[in-house]
Order: sequence, then structure tokens, then C-alpha cells
Amino acid sequence: MLFGRRETRLPTPDEALPGRPAPQFPLQDRHTVLGTPLAAPYPEGLDVADFGLGCFWGAERIFWQAEGVWTTLVGYQGGHTPHPSYEEVCSGRTGHTEVVRVVFDPSVISYASLLKLFWESHDPTQGHRQGNDHGTQYRSAVYTHSPAQQKTAESSRDAYQPVLDANGYGPITTEILPAGPLFHAEPYHQQYLAKNPAGYCGIGGTGVSCPIGVAQAPSPDA
Repeated sequence: MLFGRRETRLPTPDEALPGRPAPQFPLQDRHTVLGTPLAAPYPEGLDVADFGLGCFWGAERIFWQAEGVWTTLVGYQGGHTPHPSYEEVCSGRTGHTEVVRVVFDPSVISYASLLKLFWESHDPTQGHRQGNDHGTQYRSAVYTHSPAQQKTAESSRDAYQPVLDANGYGPITTEILPAGPLFHAEPYHQQYLAKNPAGYCGIGGTGVSCPIGVAQAPSPDA
């Protein structure tokens, strides 16, 4: 997953690659593991969450294994270049980071529980890298789809920071921003580790438990 230049500075909109007006590759129809559609529209009652936590191959597998997750897909978000390619993102000249979109049933798993999984599955203090993967495309990010998600994500960060401090870690560098467009990644990236079980996975957490999201969402009949 180490590809191209290891940029450590995000480009400005004027510096970013121009991109293109439409996708240059299709989004596969069905999730390789879950069998559910990858593309919207999604069934009524489901919510969407977007997370960047390093290489999206391993990140996606973490979330598709969670109970209550209906589908996942990977793509590029948080930058300037429309419909970029993987090579363009890895050049550091699009501003995007690798993300996994998680479509979930909030009656089974809460957004806070997904945030707990997010925080504990990577090191959110590393800036523009994750483990041995270096570059702006590996930065930690939460892209929110509502004011409630934004507030919950910020609260979870604020709860996790003192716990990380007590365990010798530095400040959280995760960007928490309203979601912009997500441009889906190439077909071979989707559910990559299901198609290539021995493939590279650079995802690893700090071993420090995040003190939020430990309870499941209440049943709608409760």
C-alpha cells in the first residue's frame, strides 16, 4: 500500500490536480462479503458514517465485521480533486484521504459504538501517517453527516484524549468535518482483503480503550 510520493502537506485547491467530471471506473454492484448493494439509495432506516484510519483495505474489514453494519465501501474524501484515481491520491496532490463508508442500522449498532471501533482500531495521534504508511492520504478523519454526528464525534475525541494522555500518547490529530463528496475507489480496492485474504493490512490500534460507545443502541420497540 506504500505508493508514490510521501507528501506531508495538503495541497491548496489551486495546487490540486484537476480531476475529471465523472467516474473513470464503475462501482461494483454487490458487497463481496455481505451481499448488499454498495451504491445508494440505501434502505430506509439506515445511517451513513465515513471514517479515515489509514490504509482502507484493513479499515473496511474492521467495519464489515461489526454487527449492524449493512454495507461498506472504500473511497477518497476530504480533498479537492473530483473523481481521482488511486495513483493521483497517493501522489499527495488531491488532498484526499482514504476512507471507508459504513452504512449501518442504528437500532443494532450506535454511531457512538462505531466511533469507539474507529478510535481503537488505529493511532489517531500520528498525523499524516498510520504505522509504516506515510502520506496525507493516510491521515485520520471523521466526516460527519449531521450536526448530531459532529457533536458525538467531537465528544468522543474529547473523552479519548485524556485517556491517551495518561498512556503516553500525544494530541489527537484526527480531522472531524462535515462530509463532502466521497469518490469511490477502484473495483479492486472494494473488500480487498476478502478477495486477497493474505493481503497487506497496516491497521493497528494503540491498545488504549476509548471510554465511549460501549452500549448498543436501544431497540426501536423499547
